[in-house]
Amino acid sequence: MNTLRFPLTAALLVLLTFSLSSCDAIGTIFKAGAWTGLIGVFLLVLLLWFIVRKMRG
Repeated sequence: MNTLRFPLTAALLVLLTFSLSSCDAIGTIFKAGAWTGLIGVFLLVLLLWFIVRKMRG
């Protein structure tokens, strides 16, 4: 399982890099409102924490 960990992490990072544009994300947050942005950022951090925790075992 350890041999698959690095390629999986690299593929996930590449996918996130191409799918999330920071300018587009910030523009959408400002259009939706501050509370929506705050909740979105909180959920994103929670999701990333969950993924990192699962990958570490």
